[in-house]
Amino acid sequence: MPIVVRLGVVLAERNVRSKQLAEYVGITEANLSLLKQGKVKGVRFETLARICEYLDCQPGDLLEHVPDGDKKRRPLRRAS
Repeated sequence: MPIVVRLGVVLAERNVRSKQLAEYVGITEANLSLLKQGKVKGVRFETLARICEYLDCQPGDLLEHVPDGDKKRRPLRRAS
């Protein structure tokens, strides 16, 4: 899939536990885990907004487009 979910990386960088985020966002830990693994077909903008609010980040920090043939992952762009 050309969209890579980087939620796990952002959680680790901010030292936030999945349980804390799931409670704040209002979703189950199981659904958050599926999102972290990239095993979902979509995410509501409201959910994405709550995640970004809690983690103080932008949607682009959580989602990355990697073309199908591109095996190398680009490094995370740091916000200024």
